[in-house]
Amino acid sequence: MCGHDCWRQAPLVHQRVGYLPGELAFPEGITGRAFLRLMAGMRGTRDEKRRDALLERFQLNPDIPIRKMSKGTKQKLAMVAAFMPDPAVYILDEPTSGLDPVMQKVFADLILEEKNRGKTVLMSSHSFREIEKTCDRIAIIKQGRLIAIEDIHTLQRKQRKIFEVTFGDEEAAKRAAANESFEPTRRGRTVDFVVQGDYNAFLDAIRRESVVNVSVHEQDLEDIFMDYYAGEGDVR
Repeated sequence: MCGHDCWRQAPLVHQRVGYLPGELAFPEGITGRAFLRLMAGMRGTRDEKRRDALLERFQLNPDIPIRKMSKGTKQKLAMVAAFMPDPAVYILDEPTSGLDPVMQKVFADLILEEKNRGKTVLMSSHSFREIEKTCDRIAIIKQGRLIAIEDIHTLQRKQRKIFEVTFGDEEAAKRAAANESFEPTRRGRTVDFVVQGDYNAFLDAIRRESVVNVSVHEQDLEDIFMDYYAGEGDVR
């Protein structure tokens, strides 16, 4: 890690890595400030200016006893502890668990700033909106095995569009839905079509019918992830 042996030079590695665990555990009977001082001492960092800036950014009062903190407040405290030493590498496990939408945005903005400063961020997350906002590459894990590593922009280009088409009558909808090239799903007069790239062929498939309304939305990354997860994938 960063040119250091993780076993023989563990203290140096700890100074270069900001770690946020998925399951939080804090010492009992202390305040948030005392916990941050403890962590700073263990890592040999005393940058109180950065610590205070993070506390303000996450709207966190560190003088509250940890035992009285809510789950979201504890998550913010752990996040401040991870970012406080200004490490070269971040390892973050479900970092926004328990955070409200405002704090989730604060976190995403901070990650983007750290990336622009040249930091490396390894993040485990089930929030696909969070992944889209912050990540450059995505690794997909199935049953404990790595099945794909994709550039985020490559995945976004693979997004398929879902066209929701309402026809003039059910017979027209049935005829249009008979074309299985676009994975049709019919609900009365309305049919959902899944289209990727070949829009002219799709338009040809429905142009002979009476169309009342068309709406469209793109798959999100969760849909794409499920496509990978449903298949076997190449284990890496």
